[in-house]
Amino acid sequence: MSDNRLAMEPSKEFVFNYKGCYFAVNTTPEHVASLENFEIKDSDIFITTYPKSGTVWTQNILSLILHKGHRNGTENMETMDRIPWLEYNIRNADFDSLPSPRVFVTHLPYYLTPRDLRNRKGRVIYVSRNPKDVLVSYYHFSKFIVTLEEIPDFNIFMERFLAGKVLASAWFDHVSGWCNHAKDFNILFLTYEEMKKDLRSAVLKICNFIGKKLSEEEIESVVRQATFENMQKDPRANYENMPEDIAMKGKGRFLRKGTVGDWKNMMTVAQNERFDEVLMDKIKTLPIKFTWDLDSEM
Repeated sequence: MSDNRLAMEPSKEFVFNYKGCYFAVNTTPEHVASLENFEIKDSDIFITTYPKSGTVWTQNILSLILHKGHRNGTENMETMDRIPWLEYNIRNADFDSLPSPRVFVTHLPYYLTPRDLRNRKGRVIYVSRNPKDVLVSYYHFSKFIVTLEEIPDFNIFMERFLAGKVLASAWFDHVSGWCNHAKDFNILFLTYEEMKKDLRSAVLKICNFIGKKLSEEEIESVVRQATFENMQKDPRANYENMPEDIAMKGKGRFLRKGTVGDWKNMMTVAQNERFDEVLMDKIKTLPIKFTWDLDSEM
C-alpha cells in the first residue's frame, strides 16, 4: 500500500468498522450489534445526526423543551445523563429504567438503528448541516477530542472526509440514507442553518413533532436559553466536564463558533473546487437544500 493510501486509512487505535460504518473504540461491535433488537417505546425520541451537524445544540434544545428543571435552572444534571448516547453508553446507563419519554442521541446510519425504529415506532429528529462547515468543524474537533485521531494536515483530513474514512463514515451516505428511507421512520428533518436563522420556528416544530405543549412564556424561555451564544456560556451545554481521557482541557470546545459559512475562512479555492468536484453533484440529488453562507442572508 502506498504512503498516500496509508495516510487515508483511519488508525485502528481509534476506530473499528462495523457493517460499513466507523465507530470509536469506546464502544464495541457487540454493543452496536445488540442495538438491532433494542426495544423501542412509542414515546422514545432519537436525535440523529452526522458528527458536527448540531448534535449537542439539538440535545440542549430538546432538554430545555422537555425539562422544566433545565429551563428554570433547578436541576443540576449533565446533558449526557439526560440524553445519553445510544451506541456510546460510556456511563453504563440502564436504558430500560430511564424516565419517559426516553431521549437518545446517535450518529448511527439508518440501517444500524433498532428494528422497531425502522417500523415507525418512536420519533426521530434528524439534523443535517452543510458539509463544508461540517468538515471544518470536524477538523477542529479532532484536535481536542482524545478519542479522535488528530490529522494535523487539513488537506489530508479533507480527503479522508470525502472518502468516508472518518468516524461515522461518509457524510453523503449518512444523510442520503436517512432521507431515502424516511418513510420507514416517524421522522422530522431539520437543518442546522434553519435553526440558526429562526430558532423559534425550529423549537415550535420540535414541540409539535413530539407532542409537547408549552406556554408562550416557556417557549420564549427555551428560545432565549437555546441560542448558540448562550449555550456556549453554559458548561453543561458545552460538555465542559468531559473526563480528561475524552477531551483535552483548553484545546477546544464542543460548541466552537456555530456560524454558517465558516468554511470560507479555512478552505482554499483549490480545496473548495476539489470538494465540489467530489460531492456537489451528489448533494444536488438530496431533498435537503443546504445554505452555504447564512451570514449574508441574516
